[in-house]
Amino acid sequence: MTNKPFYASGLNFSCKRCSACCRYDPGFVFLSEKDLEKLSCELKMDNSRFIKKYCRWVMDWQGKEVLSLKEKANKDCIFWDSSCTVYQARPLQCRTFPFWESIAASAQSWEVTACECPGINSGTLHSGKEIDENIKSRIREPIINR
Repeated sequence: MTNKPFYASGLNFSCKRCSACCRYDPGFVFLSEKDLEKLSCELKMDNSRFIKKYCRWVMDWQGKEVLSLKEKANKDCIFWDSSCTVYQARPLQCRTFPFWESIAASAQSWEVTACECPGINSGTLHSGKEIDENIKSRIREPIINR
């Protein structure tokens, strides 16, 4: 008997464009090399200039410094201005929400996140395979650390 994840039959999610995940609360948007390239290209900057202007180094749960986007003083994402100003180049973390390993770890984690996100448990049914692919994408695109 195999232990299937709770989401094996799929989960419903459709973004409601409420922007709660982009605004109001402090947090981190971690970047991969691919994210950095896409964002730098979108803003027509070299990587080092982009990092200096839009990023910060923060400690992760393992004590390593990792690259994250800065926040505005009001805790909004640095790229939020009535909507995402870099939507076509948004980071992996943003593209794969809410199908992250930490959220999809259990039905309880999923439901806790659903209290904060009106798109969870509504709309499109995403297959277990699709959810697995979103989770595995972070392995393929690891967070930049130093």
